[in-house]
Amino acid sequence: MMNKIYPRKGDTQTVYLNAVIKDPSIEVGDYTIYNDFISDPCQFEQNNVLYHYPINHERLIIGKFCSIACGVKFLFNCANHTLKSLSTYTFPLFYEEWDLEKSDVASAWDNKGDIVIGNDVWIGFEAIILAGVKIGDGAIIGARAVVTKDVPPYSIVGGVPAKEIRKRYSQDIIEQLLSLRWWDWSKEKIKRNLPFIMSGNLKGIKE
Repeated sequence: MMNKIYPRKGDTQTVYLNAVIKDPSIEVGDYTIYNDFISDPCQFEQNNVLYHYPINHERLIIGKFCSIACGVKFLFNCANHTLKSLSTYTFPLFYEEWDLEKSDVASAWDNKGDIVIGNDVWIGFEAIILAGVKIGDGAIIGARAVVTKDVPPYSIVGGVPAKEIRKRYSQDIIEQLLSLRWWDWSKEKIKRNLPFIMSGNLKGIKE
């Protein structure tokens, strides 16, 4: 857990996200940042995590060293009107009006599960991540993409719905990076290897 909210002095638009999260069903790794130049980034839970109600016991899990741009939204299961019904109207939600059982309220929507974001993921401006989606380590989500399906590690996706544009690296390098898991290193070890990480010099990495 980060012990400070703002990574840079004088910049109140960017926060270490896990320093401002209070909901225990939202887990965020260290050094993950959120930038918002429209609203208060400290209000991330209220403004960006939507349809996230306790009845579903669903989680938002975000890894370490992620970069989340302004306006990114995470849409949870209560936004999913069920497709099992002949109607998309949420009758079970208005159980009193229709003399239905309160215990069946969750049948108004389809429950697709948690949203899980890996480590070192960059999510672009106003992208939307839907319930049940898992995004792999090192992936990049393009601006205003609507992500409806899982994204493999180190893939670049974009569009509506989001589709893979290309891989960031060859499969061999991807496997090396996934094995390396630099984001789990100590801060001191990361600092020692920053010249190689920042320059893309995988061979220079020192264990």
